[in-house]
Amino acid sequence: MDWTGIKAPTLEEFEQLADAAFARLPEGFRARCEGVIIRVEDFPDEEVMAEMALESPFDLLGLYQGISHIDRSVMEPAHLPDMVFLYRRPMLDYWAEYDEPLDHLIAHVLVHEIGHHMGLSDEDMHEIEEAAGA
Repeated sequence: MDWTGIKAPTLEEFEQLADAAFARLPEGFRARCEGVIIRVEDFPDEEVMAEMALESPFDLLGLYQGISHIDRSVMEPAHLPDMVFLYRRPMLDYWAEYDEPLDHLIAHVLVHEIGHHMGLSDEDMHEIEEAAGA
């Protein structure tokens, strides 16, 4: 195989992979994600690194920021939109080390970051991934 010119996906290409992975998730799960913004960044920022006491920016594949569905109240004032961050460089590093297709890894991180904040069990999240073919 000629590896000349082959490069890791850019941030934009990674966003396209994330959008495609999200689109493959079951409709019922996606419907519960209304308003959730998915962002792709190379690494977590300094604030996240400090909050989570990370030793390396490669220690975190993704992060959900927002108020979980189980903690949300109609009495709360308006809040910032819920966001899922996918960290491209740590995910590419993980992908290079393990035998898992990149699109499956992206779907896995999406489901788990969103699922934990929806109060889903690991079994529920596994079923969602299975339904998506991830």
